[in-house]
Amino acid sequence: MQRAPSGGRVRSKLVGRKLGYLAGLLFGTIASASNSHAEQIDRGQIQTIIREYILENPQIIEEALTQLQLRAQKAEAEAKSAALLAERSALLESKGDIVMGNPNGDVSLVEFFDFNCGYCKRAAPDVAALVAGDPKLRVVLKDLPVLGPGSVEAAKVGLAVKQVAGETTAGEFHKRLMDSRGRIDGSRALQVAGKLGIDTQRLKSVAATKEIEVQIYTNLDLAQRLGVTGTPSFVVGNQLMVGAVGQKPLEEAIRATRK
Repeated sequence: MQRAPSGGRVRSKLVGRKLGYLAGLLFGTIASASNSHAEQIDRGQIQTIIREYILENPQIIEEALTQLQLRAQKAEAEAKSAALLAERSALLESKGDIVMGNPNGDVSLVEFFDFNCGYCKRAAPDVAALVAGDPKLRVVLKDLPVLGPGSVEAAKVGLAVKQVAGETTAGEFHKRLMDSRGRIDGSRALQVAGKLGIDTQRLKSVAATKEIEVQIYTNLDLAQRLGVTGTPSFVVGNQLMVGAVGQKPLEEAIRATRK
């Protein structure tokens, strides 16, 4: 894993940049507030006034930086909500995705997952509990194989299971792979499928088709457009939740979406 630069140096640089921005903002505000005053006071005098005011009231720096951060967070949240709304059809209506729970549910929980993701395995019981306890919940499973060639192979088999054996069997296949330990690749996925009574030769043939490959790339492109960089990531309504956040936060997001 690539490490970020030292936290202290990064903070110092960021604060310096923000202070420069703040000073420029204050200068512009003072200069534009009264044109007649701006003509009588030169730039040096204005800078002296700003400096003296900041030294006498240093708390305004923290207050200003806090406001800048809050504005940035709000803008980011609004951008994510807009992106989720724009991609609603791609999130909820892809025919290749495996759907668990109520196919006609009033709320959809979308999960981007990788069969080799430890956190996805940790989140799997939470998702299963939500499905078991909420008869109106629809869960959409989107393969996002980002953890190597083995994950891609397993994803292809998983998507092929739906075509060959149907939605219910595909859901059971997903659960069994999520319960599996160790590295999962195409061979492991085919073994699990065989234990479910699926024709593995036919499954291999379907998994190798262009249609399955396109679906995986479609999911990868969608994740990139939404800013999803890891698994698991959940989408509920206009919320994007990253990581194994737990059952309760997901329940709260589902409840908020219903309201």
